[in-house]
Amino acid sequence: MATEMHTTPEGARLDRMFFALADVNRRGMLSLLSRGPASVSELAEPLQIALPSAVKHLAVLEQGGFVASQKSGRVRTYAVDPEAFHAMEVWLARHKTVLNTQFDRLDAYLAAQKGKTK
Repeated sequence: MATEMHTTPEGARLDRMFFALADVNRRGMLSLLSRGPASVSELAEPLQIALPSAVKHLAVLEQGGFVASQKSGRVRTYAVDPEAFHAMEVWLARHKTVLNTQFDRLDAYLAAQKGKTK
């Protein structure tokens, strides 16, 4: 599984997605956008960040595939892409299965060791 990082399009996409989620302001923007589309200023104000910083954060979210933008006149509006989290969900489910299998093996091993000590 380690080979998927950086070597495949899926790995590169996941890298961009996890990077986008690594910042508290970007996660805050996603939270705000979960309520509906918003402009840059509507996203920057509650997070108390400057407009240029908000634009940079939104660009990272867009590159990560989480948001899409639309310009109407002078106002750019952002919205969450409804399919944005699918790739992460698939990756997490795959890794959860592997980890659960490893924990089951550890449980069985510990139970066997406990039986040997009695």
